[in-house]
Amino acid sequence: MTTQGVIEAFDERRGDGVFRSNLGEALYFHCVTIAGGTRTIDVGAKADGERAVGHLGRDEIMDVRALS
Repeated sequence: MTTQGVIEAFDERRGDGVFRSNLGEALYFHCVTIAGGTRTIDVGAKADGERAVGHLGRDEIMDVRALS
């Protein structure tokens, strides 16, 4: 399911961050799930992605794409 929101936090050294959905949910993401292979994304960027169950059994955001 495609979810829209904003990149709330991103730690380049660790390679992970938090995506805040438009519904207010905080979803974890890792840099390998950023679309296009860039492995980095700006904090505050509007983005969307696919909500899925991650490795630890919790909801995460995958295929993260920054929106123009």
